Amino acid sequence: MRSFDFKQVDVFSHVALKGNPLAVVFGADSLSDERMSAFAAWTNLSETTFILEPQDPRADYRVRIFTTLNELPFAGHPTLGTCHAWLEAGGEPKGDEIIQECGVGLVRIRRQGAELAFLAPALLRTGPVEADVLARVQRGLGLAQGDIVRAQWVDNGAGWLAVMLADRQQVLNLEPDHSQMPGLAVGVIAPCNPERDGVDAQFEVRAFIPGDGMPEDPATGSLNAGIAQWLLAEGLAPDAYVVSQGLTMGRAGRIQVERVGDEIWIGGSVVTCISGTLTL
Repeated sequence: MRSFDFKQVDVFSHVALKGNPLAVVFGADSLSDERMSAFAAWTNLSETTFILEPQDPRADYRVRIFTTLNELPFAGHPTLGTCHAWLEAGGEPKGDEIIQECGVGLVRIRRQGAELAFLAPALLRTGPVEADVLARVQRGLGLAQGDIVRAQWVDNGAGWLAVMLADRQQVLNLEPDHSQMPGLAVGVIAPCNPERDGVDAQFEVRAFIPGDGMPEDPATGSLNAGIAQWLLAEGLAPDAYVVSQGLTMGRAGRIQVERVGDEIWIGGSVVTCISGTLTL
């Protein structure tokens, strides 16, 4: 047993307790895979990260990302949350950008004033969602035939597929039956009507991970990175927009999306809620 520095941060919110929490463990090189997995399951957060020495000399640090069930090669809110924790703990990047090493390779992160943004990684899977899978999603979300107006695989390492509904209120009203969607990671998006909805966002998103300790994610960087690549490629969103997520969970997540040339950046605020040590 030994002690490790530890932080718990809130991502995609500038107000504590309104975003997506993340546990961050520093100096985790000596921890076994089994110990990391066990601690991530114990936190019961959507993700827990472990900071290690980089293996690639171009990287500033390496991170391993665990859900309550398994390890992910990439995830968005853990990327921003880990970077915030690393910088706050005195981390000094080698260049103007911070370079994170993780399962998908090197991820670029930049500072935008008080916010951080990561470069959306390439999709590992894209294209139409198979009819049988889409039928499972429709049943699981309790939707009628025709409610899903578009659907696409947007998997950048976390397995996401996304469906679009016509109206924001449909998204907020969803009461999913997770038993109908085992093994799937499902994002749901709909455009906001600024005059009617009165929100400072252009889209409302919800993210469902049936079987996980947190079956709904309150603010999701990887999903929104995948959705952004889909929407922007098809001309369904402007070059810069804001996503609202987590409202039905009592959160107020805000994800900033911006296309700069050929690059898509996903950003938001991060605040630290807990700093201390833990024994593992």
